[in-house]
Amino acid sequence: MKRMLAVFSARNREFTRDKSTLLWNIAFPFILLVGFYYIFAQSQPMFKVGVLAEQDAYLSRPLFMSLNHIQFIPYDEIEPALARIERHQIDLLIDIDRYQYWVNEESRNGYIAERLLIAQDPGFSRNLVRGKAIRYVDWVLPGIIGMNVMFSSLFGVGYVIVRYRKNGVLKRLNATPLTAFEFIVAQLSSRILMVLAVALILFLGARLLLNTLMLGSVLLLMLTIFLGAFSLVSLGLLVASRLRSEEFTGGLLNMATWPMMGLSEVWFSLEGAPHVVHKLSQFLPLTHLVQASRAIMTDGADLAAVSYHLWIMAIMGAVFLAIGSLAFSWDADGR
Repeated sequence: MKRMLAVFSARNREFTRDKSTLLWNIAFPFILLVGFYYIFAQSQPMFKVGVLAEQDAYLSRPLFMSLNHIQFIPYDEIEPALARIERHQIDLLIDIDRYQYWVNEESRNGYIAERLLIAQDPGFSRNLVRGKAIRYVDWVLPGIIGMNVMFSSLFGVGYVIVRYRKNGVLKRLNATPLTAFEFIVAQLSSRILMVLAVALILFLGARLLLNTLMLGSVLLLMLTIFLGAFSLVSLGLLVASRLRSEEFTGGLLNMATWPMMGLSEVWFSLEGAPHVVHKLSQFLPLTHLVQASRAIMTDGADLAAVSYHLWIMAIMGAVFLAIGSLAFSWDADGR
């Protein structure tokens, strides 16, 4: 019992003396709590209605838009809005300037929203859209794959390198002919290969067991996952390039992972969220991985349609890798 208490006391002292880790473990949950409170402060609406209009001011605003418990989502183009009606992701689409609306006859919420629109503004002309609702498992699978890639990439490289440095493994490797560049390339290559293998197993397993939707190219999906893994592994290398505290590294990696899980549409859509939230999400590599994968799997997007996301992930990965390589240290003291 004395030996156990001695180890228990020593570990507690080690943790409390690491001021940065202690402060982060206390502050980070409150930062997340406050952030998500302001992002999702509004209650969930009963209906989601897309709005097409040439002016954001809605000069000819219909009475329907004054109803409560309806979320109105502006769209600049009709094609993405119609695609969302086809998949039951929004309930109604109204064009204010041309006084017409689109509804999916197979949507239960669309039926109710249409009745409300006709009751308030009977002059709107009706257009029909057909399409089956996309299952939540089909929608969320790209997010789950992306989340798995994120955790495997960040913790599989960042945490391991810090442990190597703390235990003196890197210092011993530095005494060999191995160069820093060779070590980094080997670490990145190994982790990316493992991430791709696991992602492929997850994708094939979901297809066989749940018959999940796959409308696009599997090769394009693998390219997307490869670039996503490259950007996230490089980010893990950047975080771990000079650190030697496993606890502090874990805090920094959590700082990267949890906002990405909340803002990268892993579990839920950010459609209708404040504009600043959408802008912030575009700076996260997981956002581009999930959006590109979801477009390929559920919309059948081709290379041209997702090229923007692929370029962003490639550029992010190259920048993270360059900075992490330049800052990389073999020794535990950061030299």
